[in-house]
Parts: sequence; C-alpha cells; structure tokens
Amino acid sequence: MATKLYVGNLSYQTTDQQLHDLFSEAGNVTSAQVVTDRYTGQSRGFGFVEMASDDEAKQAIAAINGRNVGGRALVVNESRPREDGGRGGNRGGGGYGGGGGGYGGGGGGRGGGGGRGDRGGYGNDRY
Repeated sequence: MATKLYVGNLSYQTTDQQLHDLFSEAGNVTSAQVVTDRYTGQSRGFGFVEMASDDEAKQAIAAINGRNVGGRALVVNESRPREDGGRGGNRGGGGYGGGGGGYGGGGGGRGGGGGRGDRGGYGNDRY
C-alpha cells in the first residue's frame, strides 16, 4: 500500500521533479508534489511524496530526514490527514462579523446580530 510523506523545509527553488529524483534513491516514488501558493505560484517550502510501499516510505524517512539539501535540513515524516477535513481553515461565514450566514442566517451582520432578517444589530437605524 502506498504511503504519503510530508517533506518540509524545502528550498523555494525545489521542483516536483527534483523532489521525485531525491526520493527515488529510497525506493519507488508514486508521486511527488511541491505545494505552491494558489495566487503567486511560488513554492510554500513543503511538499508531499507518495512511496509505493510502507517499507520504502520508512527507508525514505531514515535516509532523507535531516539531510541538507539546498542549504536546508529537510524534515520528512509520515503525512497526517488534515484535522479540518482538508478544506482550508474555517474562516467564518458571511457578513462583517464573520459569524455565520449572510441573509437571514444566524451570526454575521455588522453588530453581531443575525443576517438580513434580524434588524437588532444596526443601532439607530429605523425601518
């Protein structure tokens, strides 16, 4: 079964191919990806490598963790699933308050009141 590894402290110039080649020393690499910023395309300094077997993954960790590559000591360990379900951080909901759901939902809105249907959070406004 394939095992996914986290590779941290990468040089910002490291490419997917270089990552693949580095880990090929330890065994069969299924995939290698340097994570990039979605807007700038710049490397974020970490990536993921999938090794074909658990044994090859353990070999890769033993051989490459702490190795100096591009002037940086790499951090290699078994990848753990994201705790937030893989969807990026919870950044709140709609409205200025970030508390919930825009129109008529709870939270959000300017004064911490609800969405559009709750007029309690607007101070002196009269309707």
